Amino acid sequence: MDVDSTLITGEVVEMLAERAGAGDVVAAVTERAMRGEIDFATSLHERVALLAGLPVSVLADVTDALVLTPGARELLAELARRDWPVGLVSGGFAEIVEPLAASLGIRRTVANRLEVADGRLTGRVRGAVVDRARKAVALREFAAAEAVPLGRCVAIGDGANDLDMIAAAGLGIAFNAKPLVREHADAAVDERLDAVLDIIDRSTPPATDLSPLSAPSAHPRPDEVS
Repeated sequence: MDVDSTLITGEVVEMLAERAGAGDVVAAVTERAMRGEIDFATSLHERVALLAGLPVSVLADVTDALVLTPGARELLAELARRDWPVGLVSGGFAEIVEPLAASLGIRRTVANRLEVADGRLTGRVRGAVVDRARKAVALREFAAAEAVPLGRCVAIGDGANDLDMIAAAGLGIAFNAKPLVREHADAAVDERLDAVLDIIDRSTPPATDLSPLSAPSAHPRPDEVS
């Protein structure tokens, strides 16, 4: 599952940018990137550069200010009841995503890491950017780690950066998504995140066919949500 504007209501990079006085500029770049108008990695470097000089303490402040999307908590509770593993794959930042995931009982995450020097953000990320290709790789890694066939995985996201993982999963769901993402997803949901459960429960094979691995259960559905 994507994080920004999917699991949570906002965009973390914009929340950080507001504290740097660059909120409007960063929001405009984010919108273009999510519509697929500009390369995600380039846009991320451009946005992160505007965060240079922010004290590292802002990361905790932003984490505390996160708001879950309506229906997110209910969705996670139901997935836990069904014993379906969940992974978060974000073009945002591990410094935010990891504590959020821990608070929700989610063990698997992939996200960018911000570079810090002398207690302040440098305006750079460490390592390769988590772009659309890396998100699809992460989905495959999560599925392999959980011994779940890729065709029985669900991917949920809102922006162009999610297209590859949506295409790779057995069921790709666009959530509050840009037109480009809706066009390529198997299904689309708006407003409440737990509405994806109805789509999953009505999904067609191969996403719902568990017979190769187990006998039919009360919930013969996909085994992993990412």
